[in-house]
Amino acid sequence: MLKGLGGALGGLGDMAKMMKAAQEAQGKMAEMQEKLAAIEVTGEAGAGLVQVRATAKGELTGLEIDPAILVPSEKEVVEDLILAAIKDAQAKASARGQQEMAKLAEGLGLPADFKLPF
Repeated sequence: MLKGLGGALGGLGDMAKMMKAAQEAQGKMAEMQEKLAAIEVTGEAGAGLVQVRATAKGELTGLEIDPAILVPSEKEVVEDLILAAIKDAQAKASARGQQEMAKLAEGLGLPADFKLPF
């Protein structure tokens, strides 16, 4: 009977190791989320006439428009450039976020193509 309990307790030890590893991974994920919020990327359009800053999490943080394009007759062009710069910033943020997540997955010993849940 005691021998059977020893085997069961050994299984609990393995479970404890798995739980500890999961907690460490969760901590690293939280750190990564903070890091992504601190990384800034810049999207642009119109050869830099419109620039948008965003975090690697995709949160827009700033917008710069060259005053030379602020002509009432060019309103639609300016709007298009702003949208293009936002899309560029979002694409760069997504790419950077994926790069950072791949580094995290590798650090956790996961396959390079493993998709983390965010």
